[in-house]
Amino acid sequence: MAKSALFSVRNNEPCPQCGAELVIRSGKHGPFLGCSHYPECGYVRPLKSQADGHIVKVLDGHLCPDCGAPMVLRQGRFGMFIGCSQYPECEHTELIDKPDDTAITCPQCQSGHLVQRRSRYGKTFYSCDRYPDCQFVINFKPVAGECPACHYPLLIEKKTTQGVKRFCASKQCGQPVTAEQTREE
Repeated sequence: MAKSALFSVRNNEPCPQCGAELVIRSGKHGPFLGCSHYPECGYVRPLKSQADGHIVKVLDGHLCPDCGAPMVLRQGRFGMFIGCSQYPECEHTELIDKPDDTAITCPQCQSGHLVQRRSRYGKTFYSCDRYPDCQFVINFKPVAGECPACHYPLLIEKKTTQGVKRFCASKQCGQPVTAEQTREE
């Protein structure tokens, strides 16, 4: 399965092996240049590593809402992000992937909400939006509800061979919850 490209590199040299357009991709060790005809052409080249927060690409048509300067794609310690080209004078930044909010209250702190996030390897997980104050994390889709056995205030959905099933989100309980049990409450 081919990974999707983050951005096409315009006005850059073509792939030296096949002449196709080079694209910026994100890998285990950070971004790199790769041929757009992957897997037929396997050409890859690391991006020039500069100081932390180096500019990867100028984003045409996107202006900084604070100062009006062009926005740029940067590679930082924690991955790629969008920032103002006038840094450090203007410190405006934006995330590429904003976490998806859920309406489900965190069962651990009872004041935050669970948000969907992606690990650096692309795996989806759900955590409290109050991180680092609350470090609640689950790897399965959360579902509002209460476990009938232990009364834990959160359920999770897992894909099984019999289809999608709900379970108690508590690691100590983990009991399956039937649809009839969730309707009764």
